[in-house]
Amino acid sequence: MSQPPANAPSGSEVTSAGSAPALTLDRRKSVIAGIVAVAFLVIVFAKVIPQIGSYSAAMESLSTMRPVDLVLLGGAVLIYLVVYGFPFMASVPGLKYSQAQVVNQSAFTVSNGVPGGGALGLGLQYAQLASYGTSPTAATAGITATGVWSIFITLGLPVMGVVALALSGDDAGSYLVSGLIGLGILLAMIVAFALILRSEELASRIGGWAERLVNRVLRRFRPGAELHLTDMLVKLRTDIVDLVRRRWAAITVSQTGVSLASFLILLVAFRGVESTSRISMWSVFAAFAIAQLGLMIPVTPGGLGTVDAAMISLLIAFGASAGDATAADLLWRAVSYVP
Repeated sequence: MSQPPANAPSGSEVTSAGSAPALTLDRRKSVIAGIVAVAFLVIVFAKVIPQIGSYSAAMESLSTMRPVDLVLLGGAVLIYLVVYGFPFMASVPGLKYSQAQVVNQSAFTVSNGVPGGGALGLGLQYAQLASYGTSPTAATAGITATGVWSIFITLGLPVMGVVALALSGDDAGSYLVSGLIGLGILLAMIVAFALILRSEELASRIGGWAERLVNRVLRRFRPGAELHLTDMLVKLRTDIVDLVRRRWAAITVSQTGVSLASFLILLVAFRGVESTSRISMWSVFAAFAIAQLGLMIPVTPGGLGTVDAAMISLLIAFGASAGDATAADLLWRAVSYVP
């Protein structure tokens, strides 16, 4: 149900201002990525989660769900589906709600269903936006803004999670580091992003610094390889600056709404399976929010496995039983593929 920031174009995917990125897929890399992802998932779901949760207890918790719990869960999923199209409406001016839903849902399906599907999902978004009459420049701006704001929200959630933990009355001290890490990275990204948008000269300077740093590391692994980040950032600023100045608030609200709707599903799922103990809504939100840092580990699409292991562990730490925590997460994850 989490929305990974996988659709922001990279330097290799953004071409000229008047063209969309070329849709390329390295089969060898895709196969390797698929094998690594499957192996990772087997380890997480077969070894890690059983050590911190309990599948047998989860089945018992799931069996206690009442018809009203299923109805409420269905309602939460519908709310999520409704808000899911708003980010693209906010970031691509003139795009209709139905069109935004098609763009988002199609890319979600491809990105999460095919190894290395992020590149295919990105190309699909460009193709669909073009079919709706969106110019390549506007498409690049919209896709980039959606991806960047998704990262902002993902990094901001752990901070909100620590605050929620404090409101719940639990000791937030042990999770303060996670919140501070998220806050520090978020502030650094926002400052860098603001400076890039401020002027072309600053965008060029930041691109130059980043280019030297990245290429220095890259050459250690691939001699002779280099990335031209300066040109990419200057072009990115040109494409996106007007959109961000006019619609940053709408993009922020819509992206936040998607994350909160995803949390609502987890909360309803947890209340539906909760049997042996009750923990506060704030504690459930804290577990959800802090676990989103798993999205930043790009091994599997949507943080599959990483987010789940973290969320189950956190729910148990905040007072949930192993069965309830595991059942709620598995239910939340299962309905995440409804879109």
